[in-house]
Amino acid sequence: MSRVAAVDCGTNSIRLLVADADPATGELVELDRRMTIVRLGQGVDRTGRLAPEALERTFAACREYAGVIEAHGATKVRFVATSASRDAENREDFVRGVVEILGVEPEVISGDQEAEFSFVGATKELAGHEERLVVDIGGGSTEFVVGQAQVEAARSVDIGCVRLTERHVRNDPPTAAEAAAIRADIEAALDLAEQTVPIREARTLVGLAGSVTTVAAIALGLEEYDPAAIHHSRISRTQVADVTEALLTATHDERAANPVIHPGRVDVITAGALVLLAIMERTGIDEVVVSEHDILDGIGWSIA
Repeated sequence: MSRVAAVDCGTNSIRLLVADADPATGELVELDRRMTIVRLGQGVDRTGRLAPEALERTFAACREYAGVIEAHGATKVRFVATSASRDAENREDFVRGVVEILGVEPEVISGDQEAEFSFVGATKELAGHEERLVVDIGGGSTEFVVGQAQVEAARSVDIGCVRLTERHVRNDPPTAAEAAAIRADIEAALDLAEQTVPIREARTLVGLAGSVTTVAAIALGLEEYDPAAIHHSRISRTQVADVTEALLTATHDERAANPVIHPGRVDVITAGALVLLAIMERTGIDEVVVSEHDILDGIGWSIA
């Protein structure tokens, strides 16, 4: 057994998993899992650069995580950075700061690598080998992966909840025109994804990341966010549509009053829900299997 630490730094959040890994079996025993909303991708779609305040929020989380990693005595650390840091002109400032704090260089991975980690993390513990579509709705991008025991096709497209919100939403709640603009971007991105990923051929849809798990928590009527209740729950397309319509008409304060919506997701959850609903409508799949295990677990498996 070796004690490993996996860090996933995305457009909206940075997350840590510390686990004991068995190199022979690939088994992970979770010791600590945490998430911090840092909005690293703040303004990147507009400016092409990581904002100084976004970098500082991210570095503050890294300092916290460094203490957790040291306290657990993890001997192997892998730090993976995704959409926002791929796109930014000043990503070297980000790399330098992470190295100074954690002693490891962040791997700014491609969308295809991101997709593969997401697929492994989400499907490792699912029974059976039917054709699955794994969808990871992030802050800056969404990954589509089709496969059975392994990845057969993957595509990353630039429709994340933060990117779509910053690009189109100026009112609270969003106007019909703003919602239509978001939907148009999503449909265009789905057209792109379908050029390389046969998303309509999968029998099972597996949904990952905060937008999906938050929609599930709302659909389940939870009074507080409960990962155990959410993990492997099955949410119907009708439920997703109902949640999305409710979010589209809710104000910021009304969304913030829902205890299952993390404060850092209050302003972007509507766009994330729109992405999930559009995927279900495009594929015709009637329910989504919600997974709390995702790219972070895939990174952990890669270390193991």
